[in-house]
Amino acid sequence: MASWRGRRSIGYVALVALITGVLGTACSGNADQTPVQIAYQRIIKMVLPSVVQIDAGKSTGSGVVFDRKGDIVTNAHVVGGTRTYKVLTSGAAHPLAARLIGSFAPDDLAVIRVTSGAADLNPVRWANSDEAQVGQVVLAMGNPYGLVDSVTQGIISATGRTVIGPKIAGRSPSVIADALQTSAAINPGNSGGALVGLSGDVLGIPTLEARDPDLGGATEGIGFAIPSNTVRDIASQLVDKGRVTKSDRASLQVTGTTHATQQGNADGVAVDATQPGGAADMAGIKTGDIITRLGGTRTRTLAELDDRLIDYEPGALVKVNVLRRDKREQFVVKLGSLSSGPA
Repeated sequence: MASWRGRRSIGYVALVALITGVLGTACSGNADQTPVQIAYQRIIKMVLPSVVQIDAGKSTGSGVVFDRKGDIVTNAHVVGGTRTYKVLTSGAAHPLAARLIGSFAPDDLAVIRVTSGAADLNPVRWANSDEAQVGQVVLAMGNPYGLVDSVTQGIISATGRTVIGPKIAGRSPSVIADALQTSAAINPGNSGGALVGLSGDVLGIPTLEARDPDLGGATEGIGFAIPSNTVRDIASQLVDKGRVTKSDRASLQVTGTTHATQQGNADGVAVDATQPGGAADMAGIKTGDIITRLGGTRTRTLAELDDRLIDYEPGALVKVNVLRRDKREQFVVKLGSLSSGPA
């Protein structure tokens, strides 16, 4: 469980007090009975019981009830390398035992299933994340810093972001395509929870907050969520087969990190490993190469490389420029799929 650092998430009571205080200055009569107040309370009452806390031993996070079989979707970095978990539901006196169903690190998603008590879990309703609008009011529900049943408020600040997710030991960082950016506070422990619209439908799974590139700490008011359409697609495959068998995202099938010059400027993606028989390996790209361009476009960082890959389908032919021992070379790569290898 993360230590308390003086930053507070707005729980149910605090959220009610905040909105009451704001609206009370503009509305006559009882502020608790305004349409906005009633809507907030209704949504929290409806959705919050479907957002659970997950104890993975060395870490805790949040999860969302996915279906009536007891499946819970969360982040891959929440479950880590553990295979059994304790799940605490809203108002429950005792945690439920759960086991891993499947994990897909490229999209930072995983599914676990409770071994008993599934009948008491209510799945959420999912929104169409393609319809998310900038300025749309949202609530982030989860368990930051172990504070169960916490809620923060904000808006959708941007859509279509490509962001690098949390590092998972032994794997390249996840790359979240079409991420939703939100001003709702996303704190440690919120990962895997729910980003909910005022309809009560879940728009996404909060996964990380932005980090200050100079100070290294969290940046207030900038958080990111995996869009609900991606969540439903990946989670359904994990539930059905325990793994992802189909991904429409193209991949070079390498493990890489952003490379920097001696002056600290990002200048490409260093290939740490290639999947044997994978797309890059078959084309002749080797460990130690630095990928500088894909399809003629500069790729200074891992995020830029993956942002370019989004424009291609698996099986497409693309020119890849690399720097190998200070010599520039170009390869034609037949792209693979994220579901069959590293990003």
